[in-house]
Amino acid sequence: MEDMKYDFGIVGLGVMGRNLLLNVADNGFSAIGLDLDPLKAAALEKEGSEGKTVKGTTSAEEFISSLRTPRALMLLVPAGKPVDVVIASLLPLLEKGDIVIDGGNSYFQDTDRRVASLESEGIHFFGMGISGGEKGARFGPSMMPGGNRQAYERLRPVFEAVAAKVNGEPCVEFLGNGSAGNYVKMVHNGIEYGIMQLIAETYDLMKRGIGLNDDELQRIFQEWNQTELQSYLIEITGEILKKNDDTTGTRLVNLISDRARSKGTGKWTSQNAMDLQVPIPTIDMAVLMRDMSKYKEERVQAAELLNVSASSNGLEAEKKAIVDQLRNTFYFAMLVTYAQGLVQLRVASEEYTYGLQLQEVAKIWRGGCIIRAACLEEIRQAYEKAPNLPNLLLDPQVAEELLKRQSDVRTIVKLAVDKGIPMPAMMSTLSYFDAYRSEVLPTNLIQAQRDYFGAHTYERVDQEGVFHTEW
Repeated sequence: MEDMKYDFGIVGLGVMGRNLLLNVADNGFSAIGLDLDPLKAAALEKEGSEGKTVKGTTSAEEFISSLRTPRALMLLVPAGKPVDVVIASLLPLLEKGDIVIDGGNSYFQDTDRRVASLESEGIHFFGMGISGGEKGARFGPSMMPGGNRQAYERLRPVFEAVAAKVNGEPCVEFLGNGSAGNYVKMVHNGIEYGIMQLIAETYDLMKRGIGLNDDELQRIFQEWNQTELQSYLIEITGEILKKNDDTTGTRLVNLISDRARSKGTGKWTSQNAMDLQVPIPTIDMAVLMRDMSKYKEERVQAAELLNVSASSNGLEAEKKAIVDQLRNTFYFAMLVTYAQGLVQLRVASEEYTYGLQLQEVAKIWRGGCIIRAACLEEIRQAYEKAPNLPNLLLDPQVAEELLKRQSDVRTIVKLAVDKGIPMPAMMSTLSYFDAYRSEVLPTNLIQAQRDYFGAHTYERVDQEGVFHTEW
């Protein structure tokens, strides 16, 4: 074992790093892990001792010298400065042709900087999004790598082996140049924000708006996961709603604070979408509502001062119909949220020359990742038929699905307004749909206003050129 050369290495043996390394070893590749904490290095060897070729070490020199060349090593450390610190510590030990992969949620522009910096040293740098959490890392995540296409061939056998599989296809694919992988993961996380907010709003309307109890709510989400709504986030919502608190015996979800936390990736998605002038209102509103949740003390005061009854009285006979309408509403909103994120990927691919293929993105999101859902196969097929599709809403099959549900969406939004139940993401989704299908928008008036107060000029529908009027 002293002269052993390992196929793959990971720096950072926390939960994700350790589980991913064991996954690599499960699939027949020799693996070595580096961590400054000797307990984590020892724990890796203990877990991998049964029939796996796994080693843990606290020595960077031993770690690098034990990898076969060209070396392939992944960093699973917190995004930001820690990534740069680890790269700087390993750089003197690396050789030309080696491959360093950042498997964290790094900001895509940081990845571009690292690609350029390491390229000057002859080292390939990959930014790779990984989704699926602790369980996914151990048994099959969705993986989104971007970097040098030729260097990816060194990584392909390992990544395709450890990734989740759908219909025998691995949920990993080389996505494009530079920071393409981190960018796709950023948008994945934005979509995740949007869908989570839509689920929360749907839950809220059923709970406060029409008075369903905990057992009814749990059963509905569990049943929905057997329909076209089948997805990881709907599945875990059903699981969450059945969990009782060990101390009180009551449903745990009702004891959890409503101050939502975030790590910033949703915000990055919204900020960059605005830079690219791509409207993603569902995702924007999801970010905004996490911000709103932080103002708990003010919301408590406002609940008393601005009290509006959300009584469910008079809806007993209508509850089943409303739940069916909510199911259609959620599916409509989920499809439109994916559409918004995929438009952002299309525009970003052109702006940053990534060369993304959106059918490949949809394919690798079908399994392993947090936003996996049955509808992603339909989405994949839409982009397979029309790789240059400007917006998923223009696919005839998707359009048909939306049109047959849009009436229920309007009914549910009206109900929420009448009951005073906030559904900002759902309402934003419907407004996006209505704006996108509007041949004429009232922004002609905005252009006239801009010209009136700032002489910003405007274009006309009946003449070529740019015009200004002395109003």
